[in-house]
Amino acid sequence: MADLQHGIPTTTEAGAGEGLPDDPFAQDDPGALLVRAHALLAEHPVADGYSGLPWALRHLPWYDLELGEAAVDTDVPRMREGHVGVVFWSLHLPEGPGGDRATAATLEQLDQVRTVIEAHPEGLRLVGTAGQVIDARNCGRVAVVPGPAYAAALDDSLGILRVLRTLGLRVLTLTGTAWAGERGLSRFGEEVVREMNRIGVLADVSGACAATVERTLALSKTPVLCTRSAARELRPHPANLADELLTALGAAKGVCMVPLTAEQTGPTVRDVADHLDHVRDVAGPQCVGLSGTYDSGAVHPRDLADASRYPHLIAELLRRGWAEAELSLLTWGNVQRVLRSADFMVRAAQRRA
Repeated sequence: MADLQHGIPTTTEAGAGEGLPDDPFAQDDPGALLVRAHALLAEHPVADGYSGLPWALRHLPWYDLELGEAAVDTDVPRMREGHVGVVFWSLHLPEGPGGDRATAATLEQLDQVRTVIEAHPEGLRLVGTAGQVIDARNCGRVAVVPGPAYAAALDDSLGILRVLRTLGLRVLTLTGTAWAGERGLSRFGEEVVREMNRIGVLADVSGACAATVERTLALSKTPVLCTRSAARELRPHPANLADELLTALGAAKGVCMVPLTAEQTGPTVRDVADHLDHVRDVAGPQCVGLSGTYDSGAVHPRDLADASRYPHLIAELLRRGWAEAELSLLTWGNVQRVLRSADFMVRAAQRRA
């Protein structure tokens, strides 16, 4: 059956069990590569690791994400055009962790997430587990995962962590606190990570110091995310990871979600692809993912200006010879694996209780 939105054959129509069309004479044909990219993404949609949309919408007097909203980088039509299946909505604040109001600001943004989703029931669905992500996709909705949020939102309280999880938080960034600083995790920080494992909150170490990253990788029983990190070997941005940390992340089966930002990866699609190549080669194909970082205030590479443009990136990776199996992990499989692992740990903890 054809993709009704693009008029593009699905993988099944192209030949079930045979993978995507692989004409060697079309390897450098941009049109053919884009067709292949759409077909692959129809089967393996994008799991976008970071979106600043909730904060961006706070400043609009009126919006309709299902009809389309030109004032932001992300709406339902563009996510469907880009084959986005699940997106992590950041609860970060543009000015930083939030100081004395970090907890209140995070609660306000969680409320904003629910308000936006409830206003767009035909396009969006709030999810908290890997199974709910699949259900949302099967119903034609984009699954929305709340998080990451700043660790300062906990106000040094495991009770607040549990409340935030009950309200939907799924990812916590381990930076901006005394217990996750230059010296790594304190004893309380280690207790936070253990409790996150128990209740199903994923650790995000993007922007964390090397000592915190290393200790979190060693301690966490569930895979760790880097929701906005590229390769420091290619671009020396403070949030990008050195090769030794990429290697450790791969060994721990975590996921480095490469951001589509000119500052961290470069000004072109090929620059982004260079980072994806590097992370795959250093950490392994099971360790690489995508982070649109749309509506976060970042400047994006050319041809990757909004959430509809993922097929152009996948076409570039196809041109470079990425296998369908590797691309399916990049776009969808690695994030689903991490969510399933966290869900399993929660069930195991409940059985022990």
